[in-house]
Amino acid sequence: MPQSLFDLSGQVALVTGSTRGIGRSIAEELARAGAKVVVSSRKAEACEQVRAEFEQRGWPVIAQPCNVSRKEDLQALAERTLATWGRIDIAVANAAANPYYGPLAALPDEVFDKIFTNNVKSVLWLANLTLPGMAERGGGCFITVGSIGGLRANTVIGAYGISKAADHHLVRNLAAEWGPKNVRVNAIAPGLIRTDFARALWEDEARRKEREARTPLRRLGEPRDIGGIAVFLASRAAAFVTGQVIIADGGITVV
Repeated sequence: MPQSLFDLSGQVALVTGSTRGIGRSIAEELARAGAKVVVSSRKAEACEQVRAEFEQRGWPVIAQPCNVSRKEDLQALAERTLATWGRIDIAVANAAANPYYGPLAALPDEVFDKIFTNNVKSVLWLANLTLPGMAERGGGCFITVGSIGGLRANTVIGAYGISKAADHHLVRNLAAEWGPKNVRVNAIAPGLIRTDFARALWEDEARRKEREARTPLRRLGEPRDIGGIAVFLASRAAAFVTGQVIIADGGITVV
């Protein structure tokens, strides 16, 4: 019987920032679809906790701390994956930072640099560490988590949005470069998702209700709303999809 288009059995998936929120959901759903998963985040304790939970579910998993702003950390993460399982078929650049809320006129240079190192340069580093191996094995999938902040202006998280707009275009360039080697590169652009990362944007009840009222689906997103999209993009169901930004925002960008 033919395998499901969404079956990831035998594939190895590396996911940065995957101990909570959107990254955790992506790692869970990739594992549920059959992939061997590499979990990582900055904190070793959080990595170990998720690794133990995945093992209890019978999912093949390894975990390693990684600060994506350090190229040597990403190198070590890729090398550990290859040493353990010999391949990386799916790489998900999810880890990101947003240390600044306010107008661009008051944005300190060092904070701007931190945002771009964490959110853009680290994505390119991970791509350069994983895409050549995918090409050598005949194909693979690279996903970065962007944001609708990269599509729309925002007077509070403008610097973050600029970094995500850069990620969206990085995806298009990587897709053009690596497509001839059957390596697909896409982005997911979530709207407001109920995570710790976005807590400052949704914990205020009045602001949350106003956002829900303007959203066609009348709710905020949950991390599980993003995990399934990653499975789609990583699977044979998306075999002809590359260079795209998949928006998952409850419809807020169409009204």
